[in-house]
Amino acid sequence: MVVLGIETSCDETAAAVLADGRRVLSSLVASQDAVHAPYGGVVPELASRRHVEVIVPLVQRALAEASVRLADLEGIAVTHGPGLVGSLLVGCAVAKSLAWAHRRPLVGVNHLEGHIYATFLTDDPPEHPFLALVVSGGHTALYHARAPRDYHLVGQTRDDAAGEAFDKVAKLLGLGYPGGPVVERTACDGDPRAIPFPMARVSDGGRDFSFSGIKTSVSLYVKRRAPLARQEVTDVAASFQAAAVKMLVRKTVRAALDLGVKRVVLTGGVAANGALRRDLAAEAGEHGIHLHIPPPRLCTDNAAMIAAAGTARLAAGERADLTLNAIPYLPLAS
Repeated sequence: MVVLGIETSCDETAAAVLADGRRVLSSLVASQDAVHAPYGGVVPELASRRHVEVIVPLVQRALAEASVRLADLEGIAVTHGPGLVGSLLVGCAVAKSLAWAHRRPLVGVNHLEGHIYATFLTDDPPEHPFLALVVSGGHTALYHARAPRDYHLVGQTRDDAAGEAFDKVAKLLGLGYPGGPVVERTACDGDPRAIPFPMARVSDGGRDFSFSGIKTSVSLYVKRRAPLARQEVTDVAASFQAAAVKMLVRKTVRAALDLGVKRVVLTGGVAANGALRRDLAAEAGEHGIHLHIPPPRLCTDNAAMIAAAGTARLAAGERADLTLNAIPYLPLAS
């Protein structure tokens, strides 16, 4: 089955062509980092307009690189949530137009399921059941994948997502945008034990995350000691990253042990963070848990993962009609 994937949930325009749900024939991403960098975060209106400008040429390039014509496609998969509603609408409109004009089957894909399916594009795909930590700029959640297309929400952030916290800390330190990569690079020169930033403890003992407290703690520290010397900047970055990573690792491993699963998937944009990948692998290994992580290029938003998830749903007989719409708060599981 040859499937075109389209992803426009936030600020990356992406198109990809997959064969048999695993073989990537092409995968292109048009970044908007330069558009949003002056603002220190994504501006929804600017993101939508940029998607409109680049999506059609990008789809054409993806098809050309895959040596595939629209008539050769056996399906079109598009992200229809969650995400920024304006951005999602652009991808949905293009996908529905192509499906109608060329009479191709259409399926809507949950962006978070797409991230999980990025792991199935590796040489080490997970077997069900497994626990998935999906951690990105807009989402931080744990899902128990009991069977294909069967997800149970185990825990989620009660306030800010981990990636949003990285962006905020980068802005506080004047490091630039996007925050995740620049905080990680800066942290390499700092002492992760220099500043004991607090880790949130959920009072009811649940598996949820919280990052608002550590953001506030970093903000207060920076304001008290401004202007920071270069070494202080690196120490703040390293100490913040260490605390955020420790929180993610502890909650994930504890949930896996409670559920009795021996496989954990780490995915989403923040999964490209080297410290998180290293520390979760070490902690999981100590408990006999096998960790599956896509390469960094598949952790950030891309359309190959959407095509992979879409292929699975098309193969299961799912079809969307032309009423398919953007759902900015689309849940993956209850």
